[in-house]
Amino acid sequence: MSKSIIASSVSVWIGDEGVLSLEEMALACGAEVDCIVELVELDVLAPQGADATAWRFAAADVQRARRLLRLMRDFETNLEAAAVILDLLEETERLRARLRRAGLAPD
Repeated sequence: MSKSIIASSVSVWIGDEGVLSLEEMALACGAEVDCIVELVELDVLAPQGADATAWRFAAADVQRARRLLRLMRDFETNLEAAAVILDLLEETERLRARLRRAGLAPD
């Protein structure tokens, strides 16, 4: 069964293997290919594959890249700063989840 990832008014289909090429990833994120390459170079994304022509991105990568690009836009910041913000947000979410599982999170 195929899944659809929607980027603004564009829809990108992820096949049964659940992966996107570099070009499909850029389209799904509404970004330029160079931007996705920079995200990989900054270790924001970690695609499978030896080089850009073989890279394959999972649906979770689309979500992470979109969130980072939204942070850049909302906070009018550069890629590096948005990556730090994203890492801090994700760490906060992980810690809150651990507190909830331990029954220590306030309601």
